Amino acid sequence: MEPGSTVSAVRSSRVLCGTEIRPALIVIKEGKIHKILPNSSGSTGDTAAGSEVLDVGDHLVMPGIVDCHVHVNEPGRTTWEGFWTATRAAAAGGVTTIVDMPLNSIPPTTTLDNFHEKMAAASGKCFVDTAFWGGVVPGNQLELLPMIRAGVAGFKCFLIQSGVEEFPHVTDGDLHIAMKQLQGTGSVLLFHAERDTPLPSGKEERDTPLPSGKEERDVPLPSEEADPKEYSTFLKSRPDVMELEAIRTVTELCLKYQVHCHIVHLSSAQPLALIQAAKQAGAPLTVETTHHYLSLSAEHIPAGATQFKCCPPIRGVANQEQLWSALKAGQIDMVVSDHSPCTPDLKRLDSGDFTQAWGGISSLQFGLSLFWTSASKKGFTLPDVVRLLCQRTAQLCRLDNQKGSLVPGHDADLVIWDPEKEFEVKDASIHHKNKLTPYLGLTLLGEVSVTIVRGRVVYKQGSFSPTPLGKHLLLPQGTTQVSLCDGEKTEGTQVSLCDGEKTEGTQASR
Repeated sequence: MEPGSTVSAVRSSRVLCGTEIRPALIVIKEGKIHKILPNSSGSTGDTAAGSEVLDVGDHLVMPGIVDCHVHVNEPGRTTWEGFWTATRAAAAGGVTTIVDMPLNSIPPTTTLDNFHEKMAAASGKCFVDTAFWGGVVPGNQLELLPMIRAGVAGFKCFLIQSGVEEFPHVTDGDLHIAMKQLQGTGSVLLFHAERDTPLPSGKEERDTPLPSGKEERDVPLPSEEADPKEYSTFLKSRPDVMELEAIRTVTELCLKYQVHCHIVHLSSAQPLALIQAAKQAGAPLTVETTHHYLSLSAEHIPAGATQFKCCPPIRGVANQEQLWSALKAGQIDMVVSDHSPCTPDLKRLDSGDFTQAWGGISSLQFGLSLFWTSASKKGFTLPDVVRLLCQRTAQLCRLDNQKGSLVPGHDADLVIWDPEKEFEVKDASIHHKNKLTPYLGLTLLGEVSVTIVRGRVVYKQGSFSPTPLGKHLLLPQGTTQVSLCDGEKTEGTQVSLCDGEKTEGTQASR
């Protein structure tokens, strides 16, 4: 069965149904999961006459990954990435849905007109289904409700400079205005949770404001003697307290306004107690971490290896173990890629200067394998993978009525992979536009063989469908869905498939 083909059934001796792995036949009709028959060798009478069943032997079949933190950078910075290359990389990694961040595209997704411009730029280029985050910046409060009505999945803001002038960070006053706008909408506000704080050297303030995001430059050195090529120099400029104080602000706002707040890319374990206390006090708060914080550690970053730079920074091994423990305990809700590429020159590999290099790590294609390589050694199971990389991420962006689970009525989004097979990350196999990544040369566990989006083969063993098969996912208000936070029902969760397809009206389910 070639890429681009329509699949009417998938048979495997290992299908992950709920928390159980068993032989099954997944019957697909009109891009949806129609039935899951309990015996993989059973009758195919439910499939279309003359159609071919995709038999994958003992390869594991599970829901496609939903990666809700991806910087595609189109329009405006397509030398960094773009929808064509990003979604091909996603498909090669078993990701069937991405949610695009409002920056670093030009223009950013901070107005209704800019949202329409981004959708136009993405049209006809997406190999997997794509939803969109909006952005909260100073002065755009009157754009939020129109963007919600137009179908953004939610919004993101920065509590510190983002590093790109077209996406300024918000003040406390801006946040109160935005939270009032979002009350009762069922939307979610995502926070880049770092705040500028006094350096531990005793200075009252930094000499210059500290840029933030994954896109910053010119980080001030902790001292005149510090070597900018040493990773420790950069790490000391982004201490844990920057995350701790930002998250303190987020928890206070979340409790006050009862608007779903979400902390993106948590790197420090220090705020975990604060997060847990806020949840126990009734804050509708969720938190993600990323594959790089779980896979990479500060102690093992060589001098000058600026491909490892991101913000918040990769921290030490002890901190990483605390993140894994919090993930297992349910204190961290999900794991995402935070795919944030740029052109190689911006990484300053020639000088190896961490303080000048652009931050951000490219990993969209390898998230599933990165996670399983480490998680399989720490007592995590394959159902845990689905929960953390598929179901919880779909719930965050209110797509769990269609995505993230193998249940009848959901989109037939499947990843077929071999969890026992190792492979080496090689330049020739990387499908991101810019192939610079800290994972180059690593041996990972779990190789993706086939990716299916709404019943069509988009990727198979290194080849892609001849044309993009993905759709835009819009979330207009008006239906009820179970929230990720405390099981409460919220408004605004009907999924619409754009590009000429009719709106889907299936009610939410977990």
